[in-house]
Amino acid sequence: MTTVLALETSCDETAVAVLRGRDNRSRHELLASEVASQIAAHEKFGGIVPEIASRNHLIYAPRLLDRAIRGAGIEMSVVDAFAATSGPGLASSLMIGASIAKGLAIGFGKPYLAVNHLEGHLLSPFFGSADGGEQIKPNVSLIVSGGHTMSVLVRGLADYQLIGHTVDDAAGEAFDKVAKMLGLGYPGGPEIERRARGGDPIRFDLPRSMPDSENFSFSGLKTAVRYLLPKIGVIPNESEGSRTRSLNHRGPKGDQSPYERSFAPKTFGAQDDKLLSDLCASFQQAIIDVLVAKTIVAAQKCRIDVVTVSGGVSCNQELRRQLGEACRRAGFYLKPAESWLCTDNAAMIAFAALLRLQAGFQSKITEEIDPNLALV
Repeated sequence: MTTVLALETSCDETAVAVLRGRDNRSRHELLASEVASQIAAHEKFGGIVPEIASRNHLIYAPRLLDRAIRGAGIEMSVVDAFAATSGPGLASSLMIGASIAKGLAIGFGKPYLAVNHLEGHLLSPFFGSADGGEQIKPNVSLIVSGGHTMSVLVRGLADYQLIGHTVDDAAGEAFDKVAKMLGLGYPGGPEIERRARGGDPIRFDLPRSMPDSENFSFSGLKTAVRYLLPKIGVIPNESEGSRTRSLNHRGPKGDQSPYERSFAPKTFGAQDDKLLSDLCASFQQAIIDVLVAKTIVAAQKCRIDVVTVSGGVSCNQELRRQLGEACRRAGFYLKPAESWLCTDNAAMIAFAALLRLQAGFQSKITEEIDPNLALV
């Protein structure tokens, strides 16, 4: 039996997990998984503030460690290895988790594993597989997580080949930035998805960038939405960031300051609601079309039968539905990560660390964090 404790503090979620696996790589057991969200702390700013994120990691991490150990029903001394996300992410946030994991590894004389956050997502679709690492079959993986959109050929553990990556705004960034233009709050993806339900995805003709490239680009789509808003009677307020208003909208009332009002959700009338729903549906469809088309082409070129998808944006149900249908038509098997594993969590970091430990990998205690750490 091998027990791994992992910390994830790459961005604005503090997470700790304890995972146990048998040495023959048979089914693993998640003993504890704790996550503290910081959405409320950053929402009023319309995005993540690194200083606030790192300060909250310092507050939450010790509490989650204690809760995870108690929840797992074990003593810290029986943990066989300690792991943490070493990148990519915010430097001030990564340092918190890595420092704690290194300290525990030194204190208990156990191995330390520095885990790439993207590898955690990459392997997460296989988290529930009966035979652990042996079930990580060759696949083409679509990772759509925050600032990352990429397709990767996975031949096996630690054997990855980058197929395509985002050259500017990733899909998640585009969701957040367009939501901010529309005054829909943060994070933008879930709100745009909610608004898109029942909307007309073909009402607005939005661009599908770089159709002949394996890489991704969503900056042009974001800009197209910005230029479209005044034409349809919605004006993005450039100076105040997230607040938008329809041509006949008087704006928020009350005693809020201009700064607070700039991040206040927009109030739409009935007619505006239909327009907003259609706009969100059209924008969402533009992103889905690109992600699905490029993933199918990549799988065909690589002659791979299995397609996986992971990362926060992969929680989008319409993306999952359309990618699943496209895979069935093309003769591929789609294996998505479970939704609870798609947002930042330590369970996927523990899983990657466990597989690496069982395969003989180990990190030096002096290994530094890398905010720009590449997957391959």
